Amino acid sequence: MQSIVVIGSGVMGRGIAYCAAAGGFHVQLVDVQEKALKNAEAEIESIFSKGVARGKITAEEAEAAKQRLFYSGNMSEAARGADLIIEAVPENLEIKKAVFTELDQAAPSHCYLATNTSTMSPTEIGSFTQRPEKVIAMHFFNPVHKMPLVEIVRGHETSDETAAAVKEAAGRMGKETVIVNEFPGFVTSRISAMVGNEAFYMLQEGVGTPEEIDKAVKLGLNYPMGPFELGDLVGLDTRLNNLNYLHQTLGEKYRPCPLLVKYVKAGRLGRKTGRGVYDYMTEKGGVTK
Repeated sequence: MQSIVVIGSGVMGRGIAYCAAAGGFHVQLVDVQEKALKNAEAEIESIFSKGVARGKITAEEAEAAKQRLFYSGNMSEAARGADLIIEAVPENLEIKKAVFTELDQAAPSHCYLATNTSTMSPTEIGSFTQRPEKVIAMHFFNPVHKMPLVEIVRGHETSDETAAAVKEAAGRMGKETVIVNEFPGFVTSRISAMVGNEAFYMLQEGVGTPEEIDKAVKLGLNYPMGPFELGDLVGLDTRLNNLNYLHQTLGEKYRPCPLLVKYVKAGRLGRKTGRGVYDYMTEKGGVTK
């Protein structure tokens, strides 16, 4: 496997593209929006620069990786030479269906198709193609270049060959892996969604402030980030979408907290909008009012 194409240049897509290029792959990062690609290129350049400054990667390695990384606005054209395509578009089934239908027609027959979903069914996504045995989920974690795990999720039709090839590719990207069978929310998303939702119920009930709840979870349970910090990072709208899906598929224990719904309706989505549980438009990043 030599060539990886990443579809979607948002936070996850650009992180995956960085890791793939640093891992020695020839990479194309694809997005239909030119501005998004420019933003992604600038962010990836920043990650390389910080990595060199911190001794995580040498200047020579960074330059070689950047020479392997290309940016494209044409998904079908990029897909033609791919060995592995990783989709990182929003968690919307209709969008994913359109993407995988087009990729299946454009990509060579040997190409594996992976979805970077945190909750959705690789079995259903595979049904949008004529190669369901080559479709799998690769659940990366944010920030991709720092988080060591890729959760590999087999669909009902996924072949052993596909699982092994994707595991090897993730390893070359510097990632640890777990391979699990499909079930709504997989492993990590079910746990993370429940913890984040419960934190919102605690906030709604007045158990403590966001700072106190985050501090308690970090120091008492040894989490690297508190549930509100993490929610603001991944996006409260993304957290709500995941909870809605888990509520529909797994039942009442995943019903989204009304306070979380209220934050999303108010446009307080987290870091990407400048306000979530915390206010990132102030110097100290205090709690939003």
